[in-house]
Amino acid sequence: MNIRLSDIRQFEHLDLLAKQLVEGFITGLHKSPYHGFSVEFAEHKLYNFGESTRHVDWKVYGRTDRLYTKRYEEETNLRAHLLIDVSSSMYYPAHSQSKIRFSAVCAAALAYLLTKQRDAVGLTTFADKVVYQSALKSTKTHLNQLLTSLGQTLDNQGVPQTDVAKVLHEIADRIHKRSLVIIFSDMFQQANDLEAIFAALQHLKHNKHEVLIFHVTDQKTELGFEFEDRPHQFIDLETKERIKLNPGEVKSAYQEQMKKLYHELKIRCGTYKIDLVEADVQEPFEKILGAYLIKRKRMK
Repeated sequence: MNIRLSDIRQFEHLDLLAKQLVEGFITGLHKSPYHGFSVEFAEHKLYNFGESTRHVDWKVYGRTDRLYTKRYEEETNLRAHLLIDVSSSMYYPAHSQSKIRFSAVCAAALAYLLTKQRDAVGLTTFADKVVYQSALKSTKTHLNQLLTSLGQTLDNQGVPQTDVAKVLHEIADRIHKRSLVIIFSDMFQQANDLEAIFAALQHLKHNKHEVLIFHVTDQKTELGFEFEDRPHQFIDLETKERIKLNPGEVKSAYQEQMKKLYHELKIRCGTYKIDLVEADVQEPFEKILGAYLIKRKRMK
């Protein structure tokens, strides 16, 4: 199953969409590059002989002829914080808001998967400061609250300014137990200050957190600058600055600058042992779930 953003007609039911993405992905694991990953859903785990039979689910045994034991809330073995950039640049392109929509759907699917595994998950949205931050829980009620909050991000217009570095420092100070921090962002901020951003990411790593960045972009236009070769007016979604130009006149220089920026981003992530995934809004959502499984397996 390869579902893309363009395949989705409406977003009213993020819970059903998240369930469809996750369960379709799990069903197709044996056909994918992620074959061999163990994806244990949280309600049950295989019974190991020698364990107490106190928690064996005999009803499941009657249906499957296999022994499973029930897993409980206290068996949570992962804390995951989902961080979504809700600055104005994430609401690009203006007509489709593809970047924020892509991020919300991916975060919903991950929240669903984490909850099914009885892992504690929390949601934070941010721009130049923390806009919303949930508790960290693994209940279905909590999942529903997270999905509601994610749905609300789709109704907003985005915060005019962003300060990724400032917020990541703040998050690092707030998280007191080792966690997996999953970030959805285009990593744009004033002056594209990578020094400041990576100082903040180092803060998270110094505090023993694992970091997974989904670098959300519309690669065709934001990296390739693929626009019809005629005069356009470009508007900065955060500063509202406007400029008129013909894309063909600046395309090569633009591509060169963006290539340098993203090369630096990849090199620094590699240096600090931070997982960076290029999340093109035109690609299937399954890539995000696969990247999460790889990261999770490395943490075990």
